[in-house]
Amino acid sequence: MKTVDQISFSGKKALIRVDFNVPLDEQFNITDDNRMTAALPTIQKILKDGGAVILMSHLGRPKDGPTDKYSLKHVVKHLSDLLGQQVEFADDCIGEQAVEKAKALQPGEVLLLENLRFYKQEEKGDVEFAEKLSKLGDIYVNDAFGTAHRAHASTAIIAQFFPEAKYFGYLMAAELTNAEKILNDAAKPFTAIMGGSKVSDKILLIEKLLDKVDNLIIGGGMAYTFAKADGGTIGTSLVEADKLELALSIKQKAKEKGVKLYLPLDNVTADAFSPDANTGIAKTGEIPDNWMGLDIGPETAKLFSEVVENSKTILWNGPMGVFEMEKFLIGTKAVAEAVAKATDNGAFSLIGGGDSAAAVAKFGMTDDVSYVSTGGGALLEYMEGKELPGVKAINE
Repeated sequence: MKTVDQISFSGKKALIRVDFNVPLDEQFNITDDNRMTAALPTIQKILKDGGAVILMSHLGRPKDGPTDKYSLKHVVKHLSDLLGQQVEFADDCIGEQAVEKAKALQPGEVLLLENLRFYKQEEKGDVEFAEKLSKLGDIYVNDAFGTAHRAHASTAIIAQFFPEAKYFGYLMAAELTNAEKILNDAAKPFTAIMGGSKVSDKILLIEKLLDKVDNLIIGGGMAYTFAKADGGTIGTSLVEADKLELALSIKQKAKEKGVKLYLPLDNVTADAFSPDANTGIAKTGEIPDNWMGLDIGPETAKLFSEVVENSKTILWNGPMGVFEMEKFLIGTKAVAEAVAKATDNGAFSLIGGGDSAAAVAKFGMTDDVSYVSTGGGALLEYMEGKELPGVKAINE
């Protein structure tokens, strides 16, 4: 793997694709800076070598060019605080100011470019746009795992302009190493925990995992599709009505491959999708009309926790319920605690980005698991066996 450890950046300008797509509140305060702190080791290595750093990222999904709400100027102060030095900012990513500031950058200095997605050419993977970006630096470093599954100008296309000078940053390297450990070097028993709303979002991953895992736990919204497929009543719970056959085929495949499939036994139900809804407990397949399941129930939480605690490798992707609401977080929290306990006992645990990472952070358990991925979609696609454009571009 070609990483930044293989080169000295002394006297060089490193053009780094980072993922600073961080959540901001209405006052533009960063509410979760994990993606920024994850990029620090790579930035610091380059500065320590005596190199200069030019950072490029996207923020949000601007539709019509430059928009104040999506300007990366809002992260400059926090980034300066994290690095302990002033970060320069260019109000464009390929314009005159970007070119001049990049040219004037001295060893040990950091420049952040304005949002790449203010140009439609970024997401289109435009070669000319990528070439303009490439002229700003001497060496290209991709440290944005969260966007590695996109063939965008700054994540994949740009690499061709650095045939002998392209590397993975520490974050990208760690993401790939940990994903590979799960895919090819998992200690047994290996348990995968799948949650979230849709079976269809996870089907490719589930099918791939059925060849590798000993236990497959399914919770969250997708579990109601399985309950419905088994002929149960699910009230107004989330369901993919066109995926009932798929749910049954997953059950059959698990059986054929000797994988133990764990589905909820009971559910926390609600009479409305609301934090102050009335709640109840219902057996799986016995949810009353006009009620919906919004979390796994206590029996299920106990069962899932036992399975997880006795595992040596754990992959967790997707919450067990609507953990953002106090009344429906018990199942997700129980699973998080079980993953932390197993990890403490020597298991390797990988948390698959997105909502799972948010849940672990909410419960203050980020440091109690082996690795928390910064890329939900990218990790899913990598584990499904797809080639990620951002990875391929460096490896070619």
